[in-house]
Amino acid sequence: MKLLNNKVAIVTGAARGIGEAIATRLAEQGAHIAFTYVSDSSAGKATALEEKLKALGVKAKAYQSNAGEFAQSEALVNDVLKEFGTVDVCVNNAGISKDNLLLRMSPDQWDEVININLKSVYNMTKQVIRPMMKARSGSIINMSSIIGINGNAGQSSYAASKAGIIGFTKSIAKEMGSRNIRCNAIAPGFIETDMTGYLKEGDAAEKYKSGIPLGRFGSGENVADVVLFLASDWSSYITGQTISVCGGLNM
Repeated sequence: MKLLNNKVAIVTGAARGIGEAIATRLAEQGAHIAFTYVSDSSAGKATALEEKLKALGVKAKAYQSNAGEFAQSEALVNDVLKEFGTVDVCVNNAGISKDNLLLRMSPDQWDEVININLKSVYNMTKQVIRPMMKARSGSIINMSSIIGINGNAGQSSYAASKAGIIGFTKSIAKEMGSRNIRCNAIAPGFIETDMTGYLKEGDAAEKYKSGIPLGRFGSGENVADVVLFLASDWSSYITGQTISVCGGLNM
């Protein structure tokens, strides 16, 4: 028996990178997948992923939707409910970074990061808890970051948004626990994606790897495995927690 057989999962920001790995892992374990992408330039990747997931024997559909916009999140969840019938798992993965020193950071840069990274988690969680409350079951998984725990120079907006996710996660776990709805966060460290491609080679890569006890960068699949655990009944007594997937960086 697959761990998520016939469950319905929403994964935001899944056209590539960690989100794609998450959607694929959940589908491999029997979940039907609704996932989002934002830009027109990602439409081709989204279509390819949709076909890839369907080939695994599950229902899958890509939606162009910006989780940072409340109205779009509301419309998305309504559409998913019409198409899939319910929502059992919500993975709030959508995120961006606009790194800059605070002295040089514009209000627009700050707002964009906070909206996409943090407000999106509010938007999506507010929508999915209604069907989850009706079912008296659900798992919400929020993607934080090791930067949200440790901070980092030049990433104040990113760190603030990811730290906010941790506080939000703990609060929702306390609000929704009596309804059997769990809410947990994951804090990835240095994960090899398009966003971190500049870290793969040269002196910068070796510098960062030297600070990681396991001595290597992680993969999207490493994060996806933890998402699978938190989405499944194997973690049925775990809520309000933040699990670091960082090779020991946060010790």
